[in-house]
Amino acid sequence: MPSGSVVTRFAPSPTGYLHIGGARTALFNWLYARAKGGKFLLRIEDTDRARSTPEATEAIYRGLKWLGLDWDGDAISQAARADRHAEVARQMLESGAAYKCFSTPEEIEAFRETARAEGRSTLFRSPWRDVPESEHPDAPYAIRVKAPRDGETVIHDRVQGDVTIRNDQLDDMIVLRSDGTPVYMLAVVVDDHDMGVTHVIRGDDHLNNAARQMLVYNAMGWDVPVWAHIPLIHGEDGKKLSKRHGALGVEEWQAEGYPAAGMRNYLARLGWSHGDDEFFTTEQAIEWFDLDGIKKSPARFDTKKLANLSGQHIAIMDDAALVAEMQDFLAASGAETLSEAQMDAVGRAMYCLKDRARTYPELLEKAHFVLTERPIVPDEKSAAQLDAVSRGILSELTPHLQNASWDRETLEGVVQAIAEAHGTKLGKLAGPLRAVLAGRSVSPSVFDMMLVLGRDETLLRLADATG
Repeated sequence: MPSGSVVTRFAPSPTGYLHIGGARTALFNWLYARAKGGKFLLRIEDTDRARSTPEATEAIYRGLKWLGLDWDGDAISQAARADRHAEVARQMLESGAAYKCFSTPEEIEAFRETARAEGRSTLFRSPWRDVPESEHPDAPYAIRVKAPRDGETVIHDRVQGDVTIRNDQLDDMIVLRSDGTPVYMLAVVVDDHDMGVTHVIRGDDHLNNAARQMLVYNAMGWDVPVWAHIPLIHGEDGKKLSKRHGALGVEEWQAEGYPAAGMRNYLARLGWSHGDDEFFTTEQAIEWFDLDGIKKSPARFDTKKLANLSGQHIAIMDDAALVAEMQDFLAASGAETLSEAQMDAVGRAMYCLKDRARTYPELLEKAHFVLTERPIVPDEKSAAQLDAVSRGILSELTPHLQNASWDRETLEGVVQAIAEAHGTKLGKLAGPLRAVLAGRSVSPSVFDMMLVLGRDETLLRLADATG
């Protein structure tokens, strides 16, 4: 294991949005670095120039920033380091750890076709491995690293345990193509080494890559990092996560109104655990996180659990922070943001909005009573509560409220007395009152709304409905 401070990295390819699986990988790397007092670095693996786009890179930045995963230093572009990658390939050539291969793509494919037809291994063994320089033709060549032919390569993995691969299963991997461009497998190793990465935490679909990448580490005499290959995320049906399971991009979840703290909590629990703890703060996750808590088996994405955890985080969040995050949500989803007056009103009402709200749209729905203006137009469901009888009772209630002390106990007592005078229960008046004050069937309690709105606004809304 390399000595010194822990350095992790997240290395996405900018070919699309930040996938939920990538976000979980980034989170694990970030948590481990922060838990160990180390560094979390970001590298954009943009060597596929045809598919990499600036827009996708910006989407990755936005997704990470929304999740609160701050990286140390500037993001590194892999494509910008191509000269350095090629330099390492030539160093391996000079040291004898790699060799020139003059086999053409057509020759290699012909070999593989014959091997397939004869039922033999298609692993290509270059005939140029041991040919002396004096016998080399004047022709384009690729540079291949010399893989060991005998024995075994053991990947010491902190999640998967020791994984053994027979060396006769490894090919002499090309590290520099005949056109002088480096391959991805080389670029990853050179970048990780140059960036000082000590722990490579990534999806277990990269597990076999580790054996091939170790060829480069060993050829260069570099320290091999600690490997930790984490399980993939599956849908609720146990199959690999895909579009059919719903939103895949982090920004889609942001646009649906899930708080970043809830998403961090939920993603941390996907494939990692700390005892039986389900709900925890980011500070607790940093304190607890270790590679030993990562499971081998695939995790299942469960939207209900995400919603439940999100609701718990909304419930404990600071009111001012919640209002600010609601603004960010509205901006991210393309909706109109709140005015200063609306932000102030929502802040005053937040104590009675947070209960049982799991997303920002649910919070905004409950906050409708302070975001709307008179005259209140009730929706169809709440309008059904306002018949002639209920309007009559509410008109009788109005003068009793004009001189009442404006506290919860007094207000409840006044409404209770009117309900009893009409031989009904307080709950029966709640529906009509809710329709008058909010115009919605989903809202905080009528007494909380009256307290937030204040005497004057409450009476004006009653007068509009009963006058």
